Amino acid sequence: MNFQWYPGHMTKAKRAMKEDIKLVDLVIELVDARIPISSRNPDIDELGKQKARLIVLNKSDLADKSKNDGWKTYFQEKGYQAVCLDSRSGAGIKAVHAAIQEACKAKIERDRKRGILNRPIRAMVVGIPNVGKSTFINTLAGKACAKTGNKPGVTKGNQWIRLNKNVELLDTPGILWPKFDDQQVGLHLAYIGAIKDDILNLEELALKLIEFLRREYEGVIEKRYGIELEEDLYECLKLIAKSRSCLVKGGEYDTEKAAALFIEDFRSGRLGKITIEGDDGI
Repeated sequence: MNFQWYPGHMTKAKRAMKEDIKLVDLVIELVDARIPISSRNPDIDELGKQKARLIVLNKSDLADKSKNDGWKTYFQEKGYQAVCLDSRSGAGIKAVHAAIQEACKAKIERDRKRGILNRPIRAMVVGIPNVGKSTFINTLAGKACAKTGNKPGVTKGNQWIRLNKNVELLDTPGILWPKFDDQQVGLHLAYIGAIKDDILNLEELALKLIEFLRREYEGVIEKRYGIELEEDLYECLKLIAKSRSCLVKGGEYDTEKAAALFIEDFRSGRLGKITIEGDDGI
């Protein structure tokens, strides 16, 4: 499979981001804790190089707990503030508030020396599609400010949100980058739903994921579906189809439907807490 998805609105969103970044003190970049390297848009580092930075490892509740701390340390050693977060439950949200203040400590001190008191920190929230930016903002604000959805492309334009007297957030649409130099990155993005499913071959994607899980998370597929895996990957998918009664006319196994169910089981955490990338990279 060749992975690529860069619709026209992303070009427009990136242009707007270039302009708006002049207005902010801090760039809060959300990454998916299951694929922290692949879910980083390389353009963000260039756009935000003069700004304070905070990396939020979102969806950490879906990731392998034993690897979350390793990733947090990895980013801290590169000079970023970093926190692990489950935006949906709010677990880790206090650490985000503390990290915002810490990341902007120099800015707050500069303001104080100039006699500027209580000027709010202005932060831009960035990330790839479907990484949970809107849920993050709503949880941080304690109310529904941003539109959410479990598919890429829900946020279409920029929106300023005042959290409190100390912090203002700029919500931005999720953007990818025009070309994935490493197709492994595209594969990882497809796993988590950052690329629209309707342009993917879900059966092929499922076979790749079965291969990975069989190697790195032995037993999770067998436990979920009550099956014994075969050597052949396609036979494994047929067994998943059988266990979920995915049939087409004539009693044949509907492997396309089974692939979609299997991928959704991974994305939702029903297969368990899984991290695709180790803290040594891809």
